[in-house]
Amino acid sequence: MKLSSALSTKTRLYLSANSRIFLWIPTLLFLFSSFFFPLFKILDLTFNLETFTNLNNLFIARDSLLFTFYQAALSTLLTFTLGLPAAILFSKFDFRGKSLLRALTAVPFMLPTVVVAAAFNSLFSQRGFFFLLSSFLCPTDNCSLITASLPPPSPFILILIAHTFYNTSIVIRIVGNAISRLDPKLEASARSLGADTFHVWKDVILPILRPSLLAAALLVFMFDFTSFGVILLLGGSQFATLEVDIYIRALQLPNLNLAALLSVIQLIFTLIFSILYSRAINQVSTQTAPRFSIARPPKTIKERLFVLTVYCSLFTFFLLPLLSLPIRSLTRLEADRGQRDEVQYGFTTDYYEELFINRRGSLFYVPPVQAAVNSLGFAGITVILSLALGYPAAYALAKPTRLEKILDPFLMLPLGASAVMMGLGFILSFGRLIASPFFIPIAHTLIALPFVIRTLQPALASIPERLRQAASTLGASPFRVWQTVDFPILARATLSAATFAFTVSLGEFGATLLITRPEYPTIPIAISRFLSQPGGLNYGQAMAMATVLMLLTTLSILLIEKLRFNNAGEF
Repeated sequence: MKLSSALSTKTRLYLSANSRIFLWIPTLLFLFSSFFFPLFKILDLTFNLETFTNLNNLFIARDSLLFTFYQAALSTLLTFTLGLPAAILFSKFDFRGKSLLRALTAVPFMLPTVVVAAAFNSLFSQRGFFFLLSSFLCPTDNCSLITASLPPPSPFILILIAHTFYNTSIVIRIVGNAISRLDPKLEASARSLGADTFHVWKDVILPILRPSLLAAALLVFMFDFTSFGVILLLGGSQFATLEVDIYIRALQLPNLNLAALLSVIQLIFTLIFSILYSRAINQVSTQTAPRFSIARPPKTIKERLFVLTVYCSLFTFFLLPLLSLPIRSLTRLEADRGQRDEVQYGFTTDYYEELFINRRGSLFYVPPVQAAVNSLGFAGITVILSLALGYPAAYALAKPTRLEKILDPFLMLPLGASAVMMGLGFILSFGRLIASPFFIPIAHTLIALPFVIRTLQPALASIPERLRQAASTLGASPFRVWQTVDFPILARATLSAATFAFTVSLGEFGATLLITRPEYPTIPIAISRFLSQPGGLNYGQAMAMATVLMLLTTLSILLIEKLRFNNAGEF
């Protein structure tokens, strides 16, 4: 009896191991064909004699790497300048409108980079709202002189501000959560021993917060280091970061050896930052105590002044770019390209109406509405592929064995590669085959898949096995068990994962720019094209499409936050 029981147990374990391998096969085949094979092509092109004997390639790579570090360091510094006071505000004080302001600061982090770039373009560029509105409201010669003497901010300043705009939420979440978990007895004890506010922060709070500060700094730096859409759309090719240079050397000034070298350099540094971030974020959980309710209304005049100053600064900084897009898309402030008759300035809906019109009747012109249809179609395919590939892997990771611990890091490797690098890998691997539009949702799925798996995994792990066993004992079939036990728990997580994949696909710009065909543009590609063309009509259509994309993304973010599983991580 014991022998048969032991054999039965071994048989179940053997079948379980085999079934786990089958769960991994679809995801691993997808990763190998769409990520590792293109990566091997890039490595093969990089590590050859021609690449390293060309001194010009090495000098360009050096300059690009140094500038990438420079702009990322400045962006991180600016982000902390705004983010640290904001983290203190949200973690230590209660005030009216706190939830609304917190949501307002969180929205930019999930916005597509194309929308962020369009928002700051609409606000500060020479075709932007402030510059043109000042000329419209004050058309006299004196005002023209004043306007001319106050040019819009330089593209580089706009890039730094835009990075701060969408990365401040990282500092608020990571550092703010750490501050909110601080034991208030620590500060009280230090003050009872005679320490003033400066020494309390210097000797007590900052040493505890150091892992959180380091984790936030590394994550912000990594996002700034791999920034592409914001830099390309606000600064153009004159700002040669690694991402922008990869795009230029792959398409505009073809030099695939240099593009491959830049991709490998960026991948190495991104992986280093990812490893350092993982170590830092692991220390955060060990350095902080259970959550304490330390938030309170401001009492002293200094506290009220601090809350008012930071509140107004955050509200203005985050609201203006988000409002400028819809306002600019509904306001005519300049003439259309080639327009000779009188310009009707002010409110207009023409830019939205033009999204459906091929005014020139060109066979090669793709109306913006068709770009929207393309984006929705690609996003739908991305959702299907992401869930089909993500569910088996998430099922296996829900109860990890040694096999899952080995394979899990491979799922996260695409996060260490830039979208532009993925696009370059597709070009090198598939050549003319990428003319097929189906490669676009494949690239989008590669980017969305790790997030989908991480969304589904906690929900699958939370299903009590005893409920399944009880249902089976009562005679339920496997499908009935899944319908009555698994599905009610997984429904919210599935919808959240699907929404996330949908949002990622809608806003993806880097890889799509390299592999898309002119006849299959997406919304971000169409926005980029219209921004690069002269005339008020082209610019207005770019603002209209960016506004639509912003609204769709915001609705998706709200849905994800509502459905997000409680044990899912912040980042």
